[in-house]
Amino acid sequence: MGQLSWPVEGPLTSLPALLAAPLSDTAGRLLAHLIRYSPFYVETVLVLLLVRRALLTRQSAAPRWLRWERRLSGFSRRRGLAVATVGVLALAGRAALALLLPTPEPGISDEFSYLLAADTFASGHLANPPHPMWVHFETMHVNQHPTYASMYPPAQGMVLALGQTLFGRPWWGVWLSSGLMCAALCWMLQGWLPPLWAFLGGLLAVLRLGLFSYWAGSYWGGAVAAIGGALVLGALARIRRRPRAIHAALLAFGAGLLAASRPYEGLLLCIPASVAAVAWTRGRQRTLGPAGVVLLAAAAALGYYNWRVTGDPLRMPYQVNREAYPGGRYFVWDPPPADANYRHASMNDFYVRWQKQRAEAAGSLAGFLANGAGNLGVFWVFFLGPALTVPLVAAYPVVRDRRTRFLAVTGAVCAAGLAANIWFYPHYAAPATVLIYALVLQSLRHVRFARGRRSPAVLATLGIPALCLAMAGVRLAAQPLSRFLTQDHPAAWYNAPPGNLQRAAVLRQLEQLDGRHLVLVRYSPRHNWFEEWVYNRADIDRAKVVWAHEMDEPHNRELLAYFAGRKAWLMEPDETPPRLSAYPSDPQR
Repeated sequence: MGQLSWPVEGPLTSLPALLAAPLSDTAGRLLAHLIRYSPFYVETVLVLLLVRRALLTRQSAAPRWLRWERRLSGFSRRRGLAVATVGVLALAGRAALALLLPTPEPGISDEFSYLLAADTFASGHLANPPHPMWVHFETMHVNQHPTYASMYPPAQGMVLALGQTLFGRPWWGVWLSSGLMCAALCWMLQGWLPPLWAFLGGLLAVLRLGLFSYWAGSYWGGAVAAIGGALVLGALARIRRRPRAIHAALLAFGAGLLAASRPYEGLLLCIPASVAAVAWTRGRQRTLGPAGVVLLAAAAALGYYNWRVTGDPLRMPYQVNREAYPGGRYFVWDPPPADANYRHASMNDFYVRWQKQRAEAAGSLAGFLANGAGNLGVFWVFFLGPALTVPLVAAYPVVRDRRTRFLAVTGAVCAAGLAANIWFYPHYAAPATVLIYALVLQSLRHVRFARGRRSPAVLATLGIPALCLAMAGVRLAAQPLSRFLTQDHPAAWYNAPPGNLQRAAVLRQLEQLDGRHLVLVRYSPRHNWFEEWVYNRADIDRAKVVWAHEMDEPHNRELLAYFAGRKAWLMEPDETPPRLSAYPSDPQR
């Protein structure tokens, strides 16, 4: 996994620098660039061919496309069956891909933190007591005090714990949540758009999010928050037509799910939704009463979780982590972080050399604008790309459309809130996924029924979903070459990062040996701080393999004495290949 750059390098940001390279290097680097971002360029070419075909299509060519449209329209009117079909397609498709795409290994620090939460929940606990040797186990995005726990809200960890408990692997929780996300998105769209367009939106979500994206191919999250957003806006659409208590309760449940997954971004979505819900129910207590009960239950559950992890119902684990490990600013209004001394060089590099410096660079107006442009590019490549950008030629009519005007306003609120966040990854915008798809589908409807362009419009209606299906085939066919695809950042829909395969291989090797093991990790000065190796199970003392930072000699002797019954190993991950050897000072040698 390569080092991240900021703004994140992508096909559009790296090409100018590539062309400016010395002429002798340009040809080889250009070839490597084209291979690395080949799905993006293939998609661009297919979009241009589709637009050309649509513009040149004769009127007589329309009936063939209209027949497909009528067939899909008839099926999609069976709303429950359409939702179930989308969910089953997502689950079956991703399960089938498991034959070619092995179960992913964690690689990003966030993933290890979520997996710690999953292991904790699967063991029947909400948090773990601090370990006596905790200074050796410090790592990014994990709290060591007042409890040993993930710093993140609990929803993603609970989904992973479900997969670990039911199927033996946390990834199956990701698989299940991805299928539910696609089904929930279709259900939400049925509330705002005609059945055909809702069904097409569900199919697009399967192809773009449910198969190859890092939401379905890592432990980093995205699907759970997208489900919460779908429940909020899907219930709101039904409240708008006919206020009912069940829909108000579903809206509140979705809001609770957002609070337990992406609280800040979820709040951006819930503020306009709550105002609209109150206005459209006209303050009917019988309708809003169940929503209040659900919200109180969600608040009590989150408060109890915070209390068990931090000792304070109103204090989130995230706050504890930021105070223990002050790094860069997260929002434009944050004050500069306090200086901190870290015990381990890898953590100092992560929090000071990367987070703090990058946030300071975004503090000026020019830096903020450059940072925002990079964030916008990441957003566009992941959620839209060339294919889903085509319908946006009708974006202005969508803003004026009474059917979706509220969604456009809510999207503007979410965009403004995300712009205040210095950092951005696509799962930050997961609560607004349904907004994005609703606006794209409504734009496509306006293209379809544009006056005087019947044949090209019909071609675009089914041509864009067909193009996305073709791109899924291209990505599948290119799987043997996937090691050449970009792996440094999961910004594109076709990217399924492999994770830290070297650490996973060492872990499997040690788990196959007899006895229990202690691995002391020694980094070199050139270590990439994004490739942290020191992560552990929830119950460290009972784990077969324990990972620890190598420190000075007194601390190491203390650690070896505490784990006296284990075989001690020295792990040097920056060697080529990574080197595992018996620890020199191990009394068990």
